[in-house]
Amino acid sequence: MPELPEVETVVRGLRASLVGRAITGAEVHWARSVVPPDPAAFTRRLTGQTVAKVGRRGKWIVIELNGSGALLIHLRMTGRLALEKGECADDRHLRVQLSLDDGRSLRFYDPRKFGRLRLADDPAAALSDLGSEPLADDFTAARLEEMLARRRGCIKPLLLNQHFLAGLGNIYTDESLWRAGVHPLRQANTLTPDEARRLHRAIRAVLRAAIASGGTTLPDAAYQQVDGRLGEFAVQLAAYGRAGEPCPRCGARIERIRVGQRGTHFCPRCQPLPK
Repeated sequence: MPELPEVETVVRGLRASLVGRAITGAEVHWARSVVPPDPAAFTRRLTGQTVAKVGRRGKWIVIELNGSGALLIHLRMTGRLALEKGECADDRHLRVQLSLDDGRSLRFYDPRKFGRLRLADDPAAALSDLGSEPLADDFTAARLEEMLARRRGCIKPLLLNQHFLAGLGNIYTDESLWRAGVHPLRQANTLTPDEARRLHRAIRAVLRAAIASGGTTLPDAAYQQVDGRLGEFAVQLAAYGRAGEPCPRCGARIERIRVGQRGTHFCPRCQPLPK
């Protein structure tokens, strides 16, 4: 579930504590959490490395190492990183643990086992297939308009496509389309220049607001910040997860449909689908 705001929040939490720390050991409790190399090689390559930088590319956490390369982490649906001291209180879902030189451990928990840790010699090359960063300076309204003009498919699946735009998932796509007043089934290349500008503003505003709130923790509490705090953006959601409730803008009932096999929330009055 973690999307750009959740990953960015985790990155900021890690950056404050990890940079300059040496990795003194690594344990892989679930072999398929690391790809590639195999767990033994993964442990050997990480042990003795020092963290130089912590960043993000799309939904990937990028931990650059002083020795060489970087550790790339994708949380997927239920992955969670925690910096903890002492013994692990509950290791049922502990998949990978990195011991640090200050006595703490960076622990990767993942109940559903979909998350992945990957060592890459060249992180930029490894993630080169990702699309534009929606909060980057070069992602302008004009750039989005140009990108949309070349696409004939529905706007909702397109925004979820990480090769098109990196970082958006189901929550923030629904919220961005609601803010922009664009129906999720709208054909991408039919958006007018004004609609493209509204969508651009909506995407950036939603992501920034969610980051400021530490991300979105849903009722399952799967997402938590590095220090265990919950994300607080859920109370600001206008469309996602609010099927049957009144639209905060016009009062019409929020509807839920499936688009590209994903549950999709929208307001039929604020986001009309042109005939």
